[in-house]
Amino acid sequence: MINISIFGASGYAGGELLRILTGHPKVKIQQATSRQFAGLPVSLVNPNLRKKTDLIFSHPDQLNKCDLLFVALPNGESMKYMDKFKTIAKMIIDLGADYRLREQTVFEHWYKQEHKNPEMLKKFVYGVVELHRDKIKKSSYVSGPGCEATVSILSLYPLVKHNLIEGKIIIDAKMSSSQAGLKPSLSSHHPERAGVVRSYMPSGHRHTAEIIQELSPFSDKLDVAISATAIDMVRGLLVTIHAVPKNGVSEKEVWKAYRTEYASEPFIRIVKERQGLYRFPEPKILQGTNFCDIGFEMDTVSKRLVIIGAIDNLVKGTAGQAVQAMNLMYGYPEETGLEFPGLHPI
Repeated sequence: MINISIFGASGYAGGELLRILTGHPKVKIQQATSRQFAGLPVSLVNPNLRKKTDLIFSHPDQLNKCDLLFVALPNGESMKYMDKFKTIAKMIIDLGADYRLREQTVFEHWYKQEHKNPEMLKKFVYGVVELHRDKIKKSSYVSGPGCEATVSILSLYPLVKHNLIEGKIIIDAKMSSSQAGLKPSLSSHHPERAGVVRSYMPSGHRHTAEIIQELSPFSDKLDVAISATAIDMVRGLLVTIHAVPKNGVSEKEVWKAYRTEYASEPFIRIVKERQGLYRFPEPKILQGTNFCDIGFEMDTVSKRLVIIGAIDNLVKGTAGQAVQAMNLMYGYPEETGLEFPGLHPI
């Protein structure tokens, strides 16, 4: 049994960790910290956990030693405390952005701030399990990838690795409101957010750096651009990726690439049906699950390969992927605690 604690447990990522880990057969949640809600029941913030746990939020200053510490803080915060965290737990999974990028200059370029603990950057393994399974098994420090980066990397990896596409890759990302986190802002105010299809970052999305970092080992000419649009959905993320197939590449070769890389992956499904309503990936039916659904369509007229990827941003894009990594670090089956298949209709 692993004794785990969650530092910063009252946000959406922390709440999702609590939901998953309260049902994990190999985990005991020792502490869940919150400065704002210290001394209050976890179920006050997470009403879905009523009668599932009687855990009380601890103040961050009262954090005790544990086997593994999940860190669920806003970007730019965990690097301030990482030296302290290392004295509390031998294993750390950081869900924020502070340790996703291996190069200090790259982090500082995209996040517009100085990195406070750069010597730790190369000690963290990037937590896309499907790419770094063996490294994660041997690591004590794992960084949780960005949700948009996760689905884009998983959608593109087989195509880039098998050298099937060329030229610029355009990623059109449809984002749900929970991706902005718990802290409210004018843009998340209901009259401003409801019903929107708001293009809030047509260029310059910082997850570009993660995608380039992870796929560059398989291509020396990687050219990636992201456009991000906020839509009226609480959970979920859909990317529609436009790429150019190399001359002569057939649909059969695309199928073969995905099957070669993902046939034995427990949480990746290739969704390309000839009939039915859900012929391609759809975030709606992935809510609460750790699946990443990927589909594609060849457009021979415009010489275009369209790849469609979908996840629940809070599960496969955040907390579920972190638990999947934890399972690997402790030698448990990857699916442990992550078996929920989703709901339909919802």
